[in-house]
Amino acid sequence: MAVVQVCASVLTIPQPKKLTLMAKEKTLFTCTECAGTSPKWLGKCPACGAWNTLIESIADTGAGKNRYSGAQHQGLAQAQPVTPLSAIEATDIARTPSGMDELDRVLGGGIVEGGVVLIGGDPGIGKSTLLLQALDAYQRAGLPTLYVTGEESGAQVALRSRRLGLDHSQVNVLAEIQLEKILATIEATQPAVAVIDSIQTVYSDQLTSAPGSVAQVRECAAHLTRMAKATGVAVVLVGHVTKEGALAGPRVLEHMVDTVLYFEGDTHSSFRLVRAIKNRFGAVNEIGVFAMTEKGLKGVTNPSAIFLSQHSEPVPGSCVLVTLEGTRPLLVEIQALVDSAGPSPRRLSVGLDRDRLAMLLAVLHRHAGVASADQDVFVNAVGGVRISEPAADLAVMLAITSSLRGRPLPKGFLAFGEVGLAGEVRPAPRGQERLKEAAKLGFSVAVVPKANAPKKPIAGLTIHAVERVDEAMEVVRSLG
Repeated sequence: MAVVQVCASVLTIPQPKKLTLMAKEKTLFTCTECAGTSPKWLGKCPACGAWNTLIESIADTGAGKNRYSGAQHQGLAQAQPVTPLSAIEATDIARTPSGMDELDRVLGGGIVEGGVVLIGGDPGIGKSTLLLQALDAYQRAGLPTLYVTGEESGAQVALRSRRLGLDHSQVNVLAEIQLEKILATIEATQPAVAVIDSIQTVYSDQLTSAPGSVAQVRECAAHLTRMAKATGVAVVLVGHVTKEGALAGPRVLEHMVDTVLYFEGDTHSSFRLVRAIKNRFGAVNEIGVFAMTEKGLKGVTNPSAIFLSQHSEPVPGSCVLVTLEGTRPLLVEIQALVDSAGPSPRRLSVGLDRDRLAMLLAVLHRHAGVASADQDVFVNAVGGVRISEPAADLAVMLAITSSLRGRPLPKGFLAFGEVGLAGEVRPAPRGQERLKEAAKLGFSVAVVPKANAPKKPIAGLTIHAVERVDEAMEVVRSLG
């Protein structure tokens, strides 16, 4: 009897597993493919069968988690009033410039109240340096600021400010990675601009996953975004990048914020480019050019100068292109080197699309009679700039032809235009602004698409309008 009683008493003891389950009811796992949920993580989604798609998220424990709950007692939701667009008063968005002209250009004129900016780039390229300089400029202008560092201590940030010459900076610094403490500090100090460096180091107590995970990055960014919109605090999030160069974390991170900036450029070079990939308050694809100095990043007033090599005499394989980056025309030198190859000719491009290079070589052979199938072809955009617009096609083809034939293009020569597979030369957007910028910098000869030919002559610039690739080659031969 004693043994039976002991067993019965053991069986009636409350099991501790129930406490564990109660603690985990705050989170669930959502499939990124079908939005199905699971109470625990699984390698395969039980709803759609996709692998490795379940991510941790916060479970909605409120009364409205089920859209059908309480419908019998509460009725359907009330319809909300709507307003036609013509009746909504459109006002200009107030911007606060930082005093750093290149940064303000990328942002569309300055920081916006309640705006959220996400900036990413390779390690050591200058993200923290630029933001610390910008915060100091805002602080000197009378705006309260806050720099939240999750990767460095306050002493390390102070040491960087000394190196940048900001010895008496009044920027407030907080070394913290817990989201709840960061939000409480922002609410207490009420800064005009707050920098979170970086979003991958911040974590919330509401989730059990580690900082930097998809769930943590998404939830922390969502909370900071809601706080910015509710309080009017401008928030700048620093994001890590993957080895492919994309921002780490969920893609929804770029959708939540108002502006996405990318740092570009070679870390071995002193020049840096900041490009706007997304901007709800300004031009997309706008760039700012900076030079890294002992006192931090300084804006470059004439960026075309760093993308043009200074040759005493024209050299084969060099052609100047007028590209358009946002609202700014830039003159970039395209260099090409064509050399005899072995059994497997190589096609290598730096700053340009490699697949488009192969297409241009085929068009050059078919429609202009310039064969390079047995040659190595190397193409480079000088200065580390990345050119994605198709208006660079004509300049690339002329540079390749110049290198292959060993004949330099005339001095002061430039070209731009998109080339199609049929050999036609298509117009580039805002061709008038490109030509005026070239004339301003002293260029004298231009080969452009016929549709971009100006109606009125531009002083000092001779323009040759062409419709096909073979016409452009004939113009270059006549000028040579």
